[in-house]
Amino acid sequence: MPYLRVSGFYFFYFALLGALVPYWSLYLESLHFDAQTIGLLMATLHISRIFAPNLWGWIADHTGQRVKVVQFGALMAWIVFIAIFWQGTALGVGLTMLAFSFFWNAVLPQFEVLTLKLLGKDKAKYSHIRLWGSVGFIFAVLMIGALLEVVEIGVLPWILLMIMLLIWLNSLLIKPAKEVAGADHHDTRSMRHIMFIPQVQVFFLIFFLIQLGHGPYYTFYSLMMLDLGYSSAQVGWLWAVGVLAEVALFWMMPWIFKHLSLRLVMLISLALCVLRWMLIGLFSQEYWVMMLSQLLHAATFGSLHAVGIALVSHYFSPSTQGRGQALFSSAGFGAGGAAGAILSGVLWGVMGSATFYIAAMVSLLGFGLAWVWIRPEKVLKLDS
Repeated sequence: MPYLRVSGFYFFYFALLGALVPYWSLYLESLHFDAQTIGLLMATLHISRIFAPNLWGWIADHTGQRVKVVQFGALMAWIVFIAIFWQGTALGVGLTMLAFSFFWNAVLPQFEVLTLKLLGKDKAKYSHIRLWGSVGFIFAVLMIGALLEVVEIGVLPWILLMIMLLIWLNSLLIKPAKEVAGADHHDTRSMRHIMFIPQVQVFFLIFFLIQLGHGPYYTFYSLMMLDLGYSSAQVGWLWAVGVLAEVALFWMMPWIFKHLSLRLVMLISLALCVLRWMLIGLFSQEYWVMMLSQLLHAATFGSLHAVGIALVSHYFSPSTQGRGQALFSSAGFGAGGAAGAILSGVLWGVMGSATFYIAAMVSLLGFGLAWVWIRPEKVLKLDS
């Protein structure tokens, strides 16, 4: 699986996120939905992550056809999304988003497993491949931010559809013959054993809390900044600065992992989560403070994501990697993301930007749990 093809997949996949996460709430607002409805609709992007990755992970682990799972998910995502052009009600939009995300959320966890298998013993270099996803995000968020200065938000679904087509076409370049199936696809006892380890259970809870804390940011940050008088181009630059910092951090991750423990990187990153959400809650009208808070995206997403991927690889055996990555996606981006979007939608109408204080408290709870429980050196790596 050549480096260029793998990196290209991450580029297009996260370009779709760069188009979707900052701007989809603006599209929903253009349909005259209120804050609570927008929160619920944004949550649909996460709800399917609670169950879809586990289903697709089980299929991939038991059949060994991981590449085909990725290709099928990418194909069905853009086919289902076409229905969005005929939707104007909250129910119609919500059902379309739910159906689209069911297939879209099948893709990334299994592709992460393929990437780690490709790297073999060089897993520390994962971040050098993953950073191309961040580059794709930056490209999309800046281009669309500038485009929305001159065109209406109604063009956004067409942009999303085009990027989905590119994801699917890129997935076709990945050859099934290159895939390596797990040694034992029916190692259910091993999976149960792993999931009963208390540290593993707390690990998933922490990543649930991390994404819960990101709820106000992913759902209402762009709307808040526009309401404060920032232009869509400025909002685009704020998102881009965050991901640029993430790119720099991904490039440095092999060095960081060589010199710092996973536990320490997680604790530092969670502390910076608390700081970031407090800065946004307190100083949202100060553009340069917002730039500083966006730089902290390198920690609140970048390093925490890299630590999470590394810990899944550490905790789970080779034959359960697909299900492990799926559970990681389900607990964090799925359950945590959905809860964060719904909760922020409920609170935003009452608290406004003060909702970020709740995010800071949630992150502080995650820090406390990590301080007590996350000690990877005490969990033997399972090699079935």
